[in-house]
Amino acid sequence: MRILRLWLIKFPQKVWYKYSNPKLRLFLILILISLIVRSLPYLFPIRTADIAQDREAIEFSDRHGLPLGTILTRDQEHTATVPLNQVSHHFVQAIIAAEDSRFYQHGATDVRAMMRSLLEAIQAKHLVSGASTITMQLARMLEPAPRTLPHKVGEIWLSWRIFAGMNRDEILESYINRLPMSGNIYGVEAASRTYFGISAADLNLAQASLLAAIPNDPNNLNPYYRWQSLKQRQSYVLNRMVKDKYITRSQADRALAEEILLASEKQGIIAAPHFLFWLSNQLPKQHPSHIRTTIDRNLQQFVEAQVQQLVNSLSPHNVHHAAALVIDNHTGEILAYIGSPNYFHGTEIGKNDGVQALRQPGSTLKPFLYELALEKRVIRPNTILPDVPTYYAIPGAKLYSPTNYNDRTFLGPVRVRIALANSLNIPAVKVLEKVGVDNFLNRLHELGFDHLTKPPEYYGLGLVLGSGEVSLFELAIAYLTLARQGQFTPIVTTLNAPKISKSKPAIDLTTSALITNMLSDAHARAQEFGVDSVLALPFPTAVKTGTSSDFRDTWTVGFTTDYTVATWVGNFNGDRMKKVSGVMGAAPLWNHIMLHLHEHQEPAPFPALKGLVQRPICAISGSRPTPNCPSIVQEYFDPEDISKYETESNNVKLSDEYNGWLARQPKSSFTNSNFKIVFPQNNDYFLINQNQNSQLEFKLSGVSTASVEWWLNGKKLVTQSSNSLFWQLKPGEWNLQVKSGKMVDSVRFEVQVTENKPMRRGFSFD
Repeated sequence: MRILRLWLIKFPQKVWYKYSNPKLRLFLILILISLIVRSLPYLFPIRTADIAQDREAIEFSDRHGLPLGTILTRDQEHTATVPLNQVSHHFVQAIIAAEDSRFYQHGATDVRAMMRSLLEAIQAKHLVSGASTITMQLARMLEPAPRTLPHKVGEIWLSWRIFAGMNRDEILESYINRLPMSGNIYGVEAASRTYFGISAADLNLAQASLLAAIPNDPNNLNPYYRWQSLKQRQSYVLNRMVKDKYITRSQADRALAEEILLASEKQGIIAAPHFLFWLSNQLPKQHPSHIRTTIDRNLQQFVEAQVQQLVNSLSPHNVHHAAALVIDNHTGEILAYIGSPNYFHGTEIGKNDGVQALRQPGSTLKPFLYELALEKRVIRPNTILPDVPTYYAIPGAKLYSPTNYNDRTFLGPVRVRIALANSLNIPAVKVLEKVGVDNFLNRLHELGFDHLTKPPEYYGLGLVLGSGEVSLFELAIAYLTLARQGQFTPIVTTLNAPKISKSKPAIDLTTSALITNMLSDAHARAQEFGVDSVLALPFPTAVKTGTSSDFRDTWTVGFTTDYTVATWVGNFNGDRMKKVSGVMGAAPLWNHIMLHLHEHQEPAPFPALKGLVQRPICAISGSRPTPNCPSIVQEYFDPEDISKYETESNNVKLSDEYNGWLARQPKSSFTNSNFKIVFPQNNDYFLINQNQNSQLEFKLSGVSTASVEWWLNGKKLVTQSSNSLFWQLKPGEWNLQVKSGKMVDSVRFEVQVTENKPMRRGFSFD
């Protein structure tokens, strides 16, 4: 050993001194460096096991065991691996002919092809043909990178390492299992199943050459949408096969002319593709091969159809996308999850998941602000909020003046209930000013809005109007908490998952129930939406709409005691819709889903508000009414506020901040000629269901600020300045009378009970 060590030391010295010519020495150095560089890959080989793909497919079924589909790999890739000896020889020959005809003759790189490519580029002054071998392409698939010179060197290095650790058949097998085959399809086996419904072993020459054409430009050679371009590339592949003597010219011509039938576009997925891909990315590394989800396939397919129908009906308004989520309130289980109208649309935009996408939520966060303000006793249910023009100084910017959705109308003094139900912006901003943006942001974080990551000053007072970005998924979870009376529960997606810990309180029980009561008050939102809008269903529902700035997003989120439904309508690219609001865009979809969910059994009413008492208040002052109060309504109180209610001053005089608003109000328009009850009309006849609570809206012609007395069968109901009044329908014969000064009008009507169930109110997209 000592002699060998001495020889290894002295031999290079002898050689070095023997060849003293500088040029020769430089040549020897270059040879030595080349040998070292070329030997290094064998010190760091990449073997087949190092790049093995997960071969296990995940089969998904719905809650009843009905199949939903199969995901062959994670990350939204439809992939299946297959051994090389189970792939049609037609495809193997076609892909070699098209991509690397000398694959079995050269090493990791093809020097001859590189020289040819270089000479062609010099002559043509632009790149004519590439010189990437199959091994180099595999390296690029393993580590995608921009096509720059440094990355090209890295690609060659990686290909050497692959060639050092794998034989050619192993390289080819890894390559064909990773080939991009358009969309999210990878590998010849997945492509064979998807496009033809057969395995890769059964591909004939026409099918094989067609598939071998796709990897050259997978985005522009989709068989479903770029057929003619794909056929041109197939012709090139067949010509290459003829040139390399794999087939004859007549075989190529027959293959090109052969009629090829494509399978359905849905790639082995029957329903809920967005949900399946989203769920597959949530699964732990060790998971069963069959997963039973919480999805109800029949419901899923119904909602998918409704989403597509709505988008089609609103396409003239530049509406192209929608999403919906349905959750069981009792268990937190997702029953339906629709991310877009068509996941399998030819463009990549169909794969966008509208349930998880971040968008501006419009007014949908307002219930959580009012809940927090009530919980912290910053406001009370009888608090009167000013809906008047208001200006805020923003550092370094113009004065900020929030406006309501219609940009014109201000209602003056409004109750909390009216402000929330009609989604008034100025009162909401004033409440946020009292609560504090930081406190509201913290509450939103507690409710699961994890994507509101900026500091409070970034969002400012606009946070309650939708200046942040949230997902439909986050909104649904937050409203689910409201539906569960303030109890947060984890979302459940699979039925064979471990039991999750019990729910925990997230917000106050009493205030969450009060917010639910306000959101379910159809008459409170009548100012903005009317009493018979698409939001009004024939059973108790709490609902909130939202519209982001410039009509880019519309939302509707609501719940019964059984289900929470969240819907979004808009455009994934952010294009403005043409005057489509929440009640026109997302609300009809929400309406259809809710009616379908309760088609066979109506939900139970919302629980009574425990710990609160009702008292009459003046709608202008929020205090105990006096004879001078123009409008008297009922509102809830905390028992500890009753003593204050009984003793405080009940002056209805408005503060100075209302002066500008008052100056714009019209004077009384009532005259003897137009003072008239317009609904109900004389001798009207009404039928009510014995188990249904229904209200009738009395309407008076004209609009006035003068006091109006409403009398029914000789009993005074209320004195108010409004030209309408809601009355709980009761069986009997009734005489309705209104008085204002010396003006009087009256009508007679009758109410009877029927046992027939009334027809459901729905909404047609037609």
